[in-house]
Amino acid sequence: MTGASATGGVVANRGAITACVILAVIMQALDTTIANVALPYIQGSVSASADQINWVLTSYIVAAAVMTPPSGYLANRFGRKRILLISITGFVVASVLCGFAQSLPQIVGFRLLQGLFGAALVPLAQSILLDIYSVEERGSAMALFGVSVMVGPVLGPVIGGWLTENVSWRWVFYINVPIGALAFAGVSMFVQETKTDLKARLDWLGFGMLSVTIASLQMFLDRGEQLNWFSSSEIIVEALICASAFYIFLVHTFTARNTFVNPRLFLDRNFAVGMIFIFIIGITYLASLALMTPYLQTLMGYPVVTAGIVMGPRGLGTMACMFLVGRLIGKVDTRWLLLTGLLVTAWAMYDMTGWTPDVSQWTIISTGFIQGAGLGFLFVPLTTITFATLAPERRAEGTGLYNLSRNIGSSVGISVVTALLTQNVQINHANIATYVTPYNQAFSNPAIFHAMDPYSAAGRAALDGVVTLQATIISYMNDFKLMMILSLAAIPLVLLLRKPATPAKIDHSAVME
Repeated sequence: MTGASATGGVVANRGAITACVILAVIMQALDTTIANVALPYIQGSVSASADQINWVLTSYIVAAAVMTPPSGYLANRFGRKRILLISITGFVVASVLCGFAQSLPQIVGFRLLQGLFGAALVPLAQSILLDIYSVEERGSAMALFGVSVMVGPVLGPVIGGWLTENVSWRWVFYINVPIGALAFAGVSMFVQETKTDLKARLDWLGFGMLSVTIASLQMFLDRGEQLNWFSSSEIIVEALICASAFYIFLVHTFTARNTFVNPRLFLDRNFAVGMIFIFIIGITYLASLALMTPYLQTLMGYPVVTAGIVMGPRGLGTMACMFLVGRLIGKVDTRWLLLTGLLVTAWAMYDMTGWTPDVSQWTIISTGFIQGAGLGFLFVPLTTITFATLAPERRAEGTGLYNLSRNIGSSVGISVVTALLTQNVQINHANIATYVTPYNQAFSNPAIFHAMDPYSAAGRAALDGVVTLQATIISYMNDFKLMMILSLAAIPLVLLLRKPATPAKIDHSAVME
């Protein structure tokens, strides 16, 4: 089925088809953030440490990253409607299993299943919308698609916070059942099946080696801090597996025919630069979300609902600026839009480097909105210019790799900032503690001496709590500063992007993967 053949029943049912596939996209996008505010509650239920519980986030992202590129092959081989229905069903079942989980390995395993089944939902939904809308209408269809992708991150913290506070953290997963049921019913009734190609083949060696590389890299990053990096034999083994698998993948890619990744894609300068660019954006956006949840709930003592509400405007800023940028593309040089987005994001991160637990809710909301606005200035223009000079027949493969780079950036970013946070808390605690002695002049104040008497066990415990708090605040500042530096470091990449010959040559169907 193509845009030209979207007649008869397809046109009559186009609104219903759009609604049901958008619903599937929202369900998948919702789960990227809905569990964030529930993490402290999940952590207590499954008896996990602070660094272990982040596997609930990263396992989902890694699984989605691994399974996104082959989604086109699966749809071509078995039929797009069939794969979409299987993906929705598997995603809902995995969500229910996450709600039933009683231990950390269980919930991480079920989140992996969620990511594996949910990976195909976004690209398949996009391809369906491209088929049922004409070329002239695709711009509007992709704008709607992009908004649906962002609704999840907007609603996730708010819905997740309310469900966790008023029902149970398990309902952040159970909520997918009614959404998935509606999406499944709509796809079954209105979406037409596509032709299958029984001769389609997947480069299993390339796909397998890339998957092993991603999985072992994630294990290396997530377990490294806990096991003291290369002093652990497990970390050494994971590093060797990652390096070996990546080496085999590269050799196979550059020496074999019809490989999983076409290396000629990277001869296009805009595409190659865009891959690096979206990797950095993946690090800064979702990693900052992963940091904000424990910051608000642990350091500032916010109830889970309040934490979700103050995080919500971040997504609103993204959506508002996506609409604005959609009107500016073609009228303003895309590179200026990208530069604006990077500077706005860096400014927001700079503001966050000065935060303490005394920061006001309004500051958190306004800074979050500004950071979201920065992403809105980055997401659509970057996707547009990345594919503007890529040959049309290579864009389907390119969008899969582009999405893969973003997902890997997100998972790596979450792992790195979490590891740095844990490590810097210990380092800062040791540095601050050197100034805490019975001879410190602060103890000449009777009130301070009474509350934190260094000669009593209770006083020393109170002192340690204050030192730990200060060490944690500084560690968060360091992480925010790192993301600010990354945003500024991406500015030279703008200079490497080539301006498309004419706006008319931009194919907006490549936008919003």
